[in-house]
Amino acid sequence: MPSHLEIPTPSHPRIVVSPPRLNLRKASAYKDRGPLSATSSTFNFNHLLFSPPPSPSLPALLPRPRKVHRTPRPSRILRMLGWICCGMTMCYLTILLMAGRSNSLPVLMMPSWVRQEFEMVGIDDVPDFATPIVVSDHKGRTHWTVSIPPTAEFPLPFNDYKTMAETCREVATRARDLHSSDEAISAMVHHQSVLDFAKKDSYFIDVGDAESSGLLPAPETRDKKTSSRPKGHLVGVDETAMAHLPVCERSLTVALESSDAGLGHALMMLWTFYGLAQKQGRAFFIDDSRWAYGNYADMFHPPPVPACRPPPRHEILPCPLQARHLVISAATAHDSLMGMISTSSLPFKSEDGSQILYSLARTGHNALFKPVQQDIDYIKSRAEFLRRESNEKNGVSAPVVGMHIRHGDRHPMEFQYHQSYIPLNTFSDRAYELADIHHNATKAASHAQEASEPFIVIATDDPMVFETDEFEHASRSQDHIRLATKSAIQHVNQNRLALHRFVDETIGWEGGFYAPMFWSLGQPPSSTGKTGNMVNKDPTTIPVSADTLRLRNYLGRAYVMDLAVLVESSDYVMCTVSAMGCRLLAVMMGWERAFERERWINVDGDFTWSGLNWDLDL
Repeated sequence: MPSHLEIPTPSHPRIVVSPPRLNLRKASAYKDRGPLSATSSTFNFNHLLFSPPPSPSLPALLPRPRKVHRTPRPSRILRMLGWICCGMTMCYLTILLMAGRSNSLPVLMMPSWVRQEFEMVGIDDVPDFATPIVVSDHKGRTHWTVSIPPTAEFPLPFNDYKTMAETCREVATRARDLHSSDEAISAMVHHQSVLDFAKKDSYFIDVGDAESSGLLPAPETRDKKTSSRPKGHLVGVDETAMAHLPVCERSLTVALESSDAGLGHALMMLWTFYGLAQKQGRAFFIDDSRWAYGNYADMFHPPPVPACRPPPRHEILPCPLQARHLVISAATAHDSLMGMISTSSLPFKSEDGSQILYSLARTGHNALFKPVQQDIDYIKSRAEFLRRESNEKNGVSAPVVGMHIRHGDRHPMEFQYHQSYIPLNTFSDRAYELADIHHNATKAASHAQEASEPFIVIATDDPMVFETDEFEHASRSQDHIRLATKSAIQHVNQNRLALHRFVDETIGWEGGFYAPMFWSLGQPPSSTGKTGNMVNKDPTTIPVSADTLRLRNYLGRAYVMDLAVLVESSDYVMCTVSAMGCRLLAVMMGWERAFERERWINVDGDFTWSGLNWDLDL
């Protein structure tokens, strides 16, 4: 019999180690939660609130606590901002609806482009001064119109047109606000601007319609002092001979009055608005009753006369642009130009916007730029003389380079020279570059081995340019009317044996054309013995004599002949686009010659042609 294996018994008792999650406490029975007695005071509801514990061998099914991020995620920030914007939009629309019902929209409808505040007051009769007004018909419908007394002067004072243009916007807004709130809310939601104001306003009623419907009194009943004699001076219009013609259905009148002494802005304004008038089917008139250069007919031929007679002067309005009869002055030209281009459906902001504006000015140039016959004859003869002189001195292959150099109170747009002038060597160096280009372009037709020197013709407001080293041998564009220097005047008066009129002081045009010098032409000296200070005075209010207008007319004719001779005689024209004369030269040359053939050269930075506006981004 096999012996049994004896395993020694350990001296220490066996220890059982329980898992750390194991609950070693004795679980109490569920029935222990019950009451001791149904009538005992220790009766409670604990047995109903506590359920049996889970299995003691399994861990508790609890999720891990999420980590709290102190910095929120970008997506959460964007989501929160989106909800905030939606909430603010809903609140804003709700306020608009509530405000429309409570008739409080006029406060919210204040246009942002109104530069000054106007007070709307109620009156029983039409005012005795020119102003836009709100009127109501017999059905209580609100309209607005412009009331001008029949006895008022025409054209109105220069500053009155600017004020009326601003007041028209305010009155138009008020008339729109007095109508239904839905239309007012729609008008407010859409951004209001000058171009929006140029759109047709259904609440505006023209002066003629207002008089026929009784909203405005008839001229003869409004003022018994009304004169049948027309006011102002419309160039080339004989209203007595045109009495049998009907009144023009639509017209545009340009008032040649400005605080700007330059002639270039007036010419560009005339040409551009003539083109716009043709686009809109309006008869075109020019008023020169207060023009600083005198009579328009002393410088140019009158414009084409339409087959209708001008309207009554109190019906010619500066605003709105939908008026049948418009008047444009230098005070309203910029805003009117933008608005009329918008209403004419011209793609002004497109890539060819500058060409659209150019075509308008070119149309006006072809119809209006007709100097008096004496100046036309001189321009032709002078251009032929300069051409012959160029061929004799530099040969047939040498180009004629015309230069328009503007000094005085007009500074370049290029930042480097915006407080001085473009250096003269820039003009001369560029002229020799153009001579090389011209020689290479005509090399097949020329037997010259080297490029000839350019023949330079200069038109400038600074006579000192011809005394510099760069242009001492240059030719003047015209010498029919010249700006004299102080030394030239003294040289003329140095013969003491000759009888001369007493000259108070000698003043020349050194440095160029300055507006104060222009306004002081022909003015009597002050008590101090010097010409009165014209800087702090409104030049449009200064009375002028016949001699003053004659001197100014000479300046204007010299300016016109300078530009015309440059265009007629030059192969290339160089200028600074900051000067209006430079932009006029581009129009006079034509689009194909100036831009496609690149014969119009700007030396004032990288700026391009911009018509009436040198700060306009085309």
